[in-house]
Amino acid sequence: MYKAFFKLNRNPFELTPDPNCFVPTKRHDEALAALYYGVRRHKGLVVVTGEVGTGKTLLLRCLLRLLEQSKDIAYAYLFNSTLCPTEFLQYTVADFGLPASGKNKCELLTELSTFVVTRGAHQMTTVLIVDEAHQLSDETLEEIRMLSNLETPAEKLLQIMLVGQPELDGKLDSFGLRQLKQRIALRTHLSSLTAQETTIYIEKRLRIAGADPSSCLLFPAHVVERIHRYSQGLPRLINTICENALITAYAKRLPSVTAEIVEEVAKDFRLDSPLSKMNLGEWSSNRTEFRRVTSSRSESYISDGPPNVRHMRHEPSVTLEESSYEPNI
Repeated sequence: MYKAFFKLNRNPFELTPDPNCFVPTKRHDEALAALYYGVRRHKGLVVVTGEVGTGKTLLLRCLLRLLEQSKDIAYAYLFNSTLCPTEFLQYTVADFGLPASGKNKCELLTELSTFVVTRGAHQMTTVLIVDEAHQLSDETLEEIRMLSNLETPAEKLLQIMLVGQPELDGKLDSFGLRQLKQRIALRTHLSSLTAQETTIYIEKRLRIAGADPSSCLLFPAHVVERIHRYSQGLPRLINTICENALITAYAKRLPSVTAEIVEEVAKDFRLDSPLSKMNLGEWSSNRTEFRRVTSSRSESYISDGPPNVRHMRHEPSVTLEESSYEPNI
């Protein structure tokens, strides 16, 4: 609707997780490197967590695009994790293209293990990717631990990627799942963008959409500062604010977004509510404290609080260009 008015080729702030619009930050580079390295080096279990709206699903879409470029990789992608263990196995087996209908748990496990072992014997990689993994029950997580036993003396045969909200950290740090926690090979965390990263994010999204850098700034610096404040640096909220701000600016025939427009959008989306104004660190601390009171078995996540970024050991960071998603590993 506003593309012609602002001389854009596409909507720059779509909410759908399109890899073509991926804007890498240091945190996202690290997380994508962890996922890709874990798959390629057959590390087994990789965990990525992040708050709502930090770009976890988009990160997975970028990973899938990478995996699809390799003929030796087969993956199952599970995006609805509210399944019982048997349903989880049925979905996984079916997504690998194997017959799953009408089979009991024993038959499903036999089908899956035969598939994974056969591919491993031919030097092929098999990947299980679970989005929204924080919704997995403890029983299903235990089933995943058992699947991680598919291995040779030299390497893991099934590469498992668990991606979810920080609640997943709490589950994995619990006493009952300590065996699964000890099998995690790589673990990293996505946090919100800084003010500087928010500026870069908005500029690059506009550039991807065809905006002319030499033209009038659609989002002046003082406007971007307000967008960062209301969005708390969460990419999904940045997209929401910017998209609606552009629509409003177009309706008013303004050449750029004003601070008043951002205020109006924030009010419409109730981003000026007390919870949205709370600093994310404070909110995480409050939730951590609540978890401390309600679960005496939570260990490191409670005592230390949620980390900013869990830096990987021995895994180099990755640098992505706008037109290329091949990690430099």
